[in-house]
This record gives sequence, structure tokens and C-alpha cells, in this order.
Amino acid sequence: MNTGRVLAIVFGSLAILIGLGIMAAAGGVLFVNALRDDGGYITTSTERLAGSGFAVVSEELQIDGPIPGDDLVDIRIRAESTDARGLFVGVARTDDVERYLRDVPVDVVRDVDFDNLDGPDLGVATTPRPGTRAPAPPVAQNFWEASAVGVGAQTLDWSLEAGDWTFVVMRPTGARGVEADVDLGVGFPSLLWIGVGILIVGGLFVIGGIVLLVLGIRGGGGGGDAASATDGGPAAAPPESPYPGPGAAAIVASPYPVNLEGEIDPGLSRWQWLVKWFLAIPHLVVLVFLGIAFSVLTVVAFFAIVFTGRYPRGIFDFNAGVLRWSWRVGFYAFTAIGTDRYPPFSLQDEPGYPARLEIAYPERLSRGLVWVKWWLLAIPHYVIVGIFVGGWYGGWGGEPPVYGAGLIGVLVAIAAVALLFTGRYLRSIFTLLIGLNRWVYRVWAYASLMRDEYPPFRLER
Repeated sequence: MNTGRVLAIVFGSLAILIGLGIMAAAGGVLFVNALRDDGGYITTSTERLAGSGFAVVSEELQIDGPIPGDDLVDIRIRAESTDARGLFVGVARTDDVERYLRDVPVDVVRDVDFDNLDGPDLGVATTPRPGTRAPAPPVAQNFWEASAVGVGAQTLDWSLEAGDWTFVVMRPTGARGVEADVDLGVGFPSLLWIGVGILIVGGLFVIGGIVLLVLGIRGGGGGGDAASATDGGPAAAPPESPYPGPGAAAIVASPYPVNLEGEIDPGLSRWQWLVKWFLAIPHLVVLVFLGIAFSVLTVVAFFAIVFTGRYPRGIFDFNAGVLRWSWRVGFYAFTAIGTDRYPPFSLQDEPGYPARLEIAYPERLSRGLVWVKWWLLAIPHYVIVGIFVGGWYGGWGGEPPVYGAGLIGVLVAIAAVALLFTGRYLRSIFTLLIGLNRWVYRVWAYASLMRDEYPPFRLER
């Protein structure tokens, strides 16, 4: 699999993930749109506002601008007096309202429980603000951006604008004492089209990603390799020839079709393991993107198996290559530190490298097992592998999570310290580490739907 095809698969997978995220956001927008009432507003429950002052005023609403487009967001306030004295409802610049109500006793809305929008009660708390004078009638003022006044239910409609704003509920005459039933509505006139537009953009990303995946898997533009045989070709068997080069070990036919091997390099550096994690950073960056592609392609393979009973060969070769790459990097820097030779940037088998992984291609896969093996059947192995590799635990009830290194990490640390002080890698620890990693990768391949054979509970081949 050449570089162009790998890049097509990686970028195609990223495009699909981005597209799905965008489409999920579009779904949220369309869901909010569906909550609108007949007037096009999302409306809170009705709340009783009452104050002994001359007005009930909102806290300052700060809107940074400019607002893109007209009527992007509409505000609707409906208020109905509990008596026959009528109401005035208005919105104006905060500076104008402050001048108008300076030293006037008012009640300020300090807290609105927006978590209870759909409840029986919106939940509004007011705080009295003292003063010594009475205001002029609000209907005599000319600074209101929008207002409504009269007896009975009053509706204030206002399109959101940039600036600092304050909402006011008063008696039309400016008399003391305000009591009214109020609800708030927020309207998004263009919300449907915004949601549809976002959905289309997400769909284009997904389609583009699928095209790239097809090109990468099918070898669009040429450049295939021998390992990427056509679907239905003969199953790949683990190689039986020995490794070339000094200190190499042979890979022999394995009872299980996932075969992992490694061999200690002679003359390992005492100290180089201290910096290998840093030297491996370029590989880790690449593996992040390869891992994303691996996950997306595994989902694609899932549906392919469900409908055809086969794992697409191109996807299989790529995913096997990702696992192979991961094992080489782990063997070099993290899970074995068994070599000082820098891992190659390759999905292909590298016969001269002392870390090898082979996964035999399955001719057929069970359409039934694919539904349960990766989450249900593999649970016992997940528990064991969790002990092997460690991870983050806890974090409930406000407690900080704790990281457990896992058995592999502990053994690697022991081997590293021994290597530092003695210049020797303890063979018994290395053999155990290879067995533990073999277990991990067998489970990884099984959970990734690459084989139907249940992984054995053993460290040996």
C-alpha cells in the first residue's frame, strides 16, 4: 500500500468523522427548530413578576456585535397584568434606562433558572433597589427601542441588536407596584435553513471522505502492492522463513492466526530507553491519524461483514498495517524497549526489523458474531488486558482520576532499570513482555473484527 493510498484513507476517515460531527450539530439545530411554537418561538413557562417598586427591570443584556444579518434572533416578551391598571413593557439602551430610573425604587431580576424552562415555573428571583423619587410615565419617553402598552396581555417583539440593553415592566402611568404574568420567547427565523445548510456541509464532508476511502482501498490511481490482493484471494498465512540479520528470531506457524514476535537486539544501549519516548513522537503523531482511520474503517468493515460475510481485503491490509506499525513503535519505546533501531514509517511487514506482527486474512467471517464479539464476548479479555496495560481509574464523586501503569509498564520499568545498571536485558522479563503484548494484540485484532477465532487465554503462540 503506497503513501498516496494511505493518505487517502487517513484523510478520508478524518473527513467522515468531521462530517458526522457537523451532521450531529445540524441534528441539534433541527431539534431546537422543532421545539418552536406556532409563532416560531421557543417559549419559557409563565412566571409571576411582582415588585413593590415603580418598575421591574432586567439585568443588563450585553450583546457584542455586529449581529450578522437582520432578524437573526427575535425576542418576544408577553406580559399580562393581574389587575385592570394595565402594563407597559419596553426595551431600551441600558444607559437610557439608568438615567430614567436613577434614584427610583425598582425591583431588579437577578437570577433566572434557565434549567427549568419547561417546568411549571421558570424560576425568577428579584432584588429590590431603593430610591427616593417617582419616575415620569414611561409612555412619555422617546428612547424605547420597542415597547407595548395597554390593558390585558401585551406583547413586545424585538430583533436582537448589538449593544447593552435593559427590559422594563411598569405601570403605564408610572405608578408604584407591579404585578404581571410574564413569559419569554426566543425566535430564530432562519434556524431551519441554518440547520439544513449545516447538514448539507456535513453530508459533503462524509461523501468526500467516502470517495477518498474508496480510492485508497481500491487503489485509485494505481500503485497497489502484492499484499493487497483482491477480495476473495487466498488467505495470507504467517511467514515461516526466519528473520534475516543478526540476533533475529524465526516466526513459525502459529496455532492462532494473529502472530506477534520480537527479538532483543544484541548490545542494547544502557541509557537510550530514557529518550526513546521522545524520539518516538513523530510516530505517535502519525499513529493518531492512523488510529482515526483504523476506527472509521473498522465501522465500515462491520457493515461489510454484516452484508457480505467478508472483511474487505483493502481495509484488512490497512488495519493490519496499523497494528503492525503500533507494535513496532511499542517494541522500540514503550511496551518492550527491545531494540535501539528506529521503527520504519511503514504499514508493510519489514523482515529486517526485530518486531513482527502477522494477521492471517479470513476467507469468511460470521455475520452473527460480528454483532457481539467486540463488546460482549471480549469482556473477559478486556478485564485481563486492562490489568496488562493499565489506564485511568476513578474520578467519581469529584475525586481526581488515578493512573495505573499496568503490568506491562511495571515490567518495562524493571527491565529498563536493570539494563541501566547491568547492561543486560533480563531474558525472563522480555519473554513475559512478549507474551503479554501477544495477548493484547490478539484481543485487539479480535475486537476489531479481523478474526472470528476466540483469543486463547495464554501467553505462548
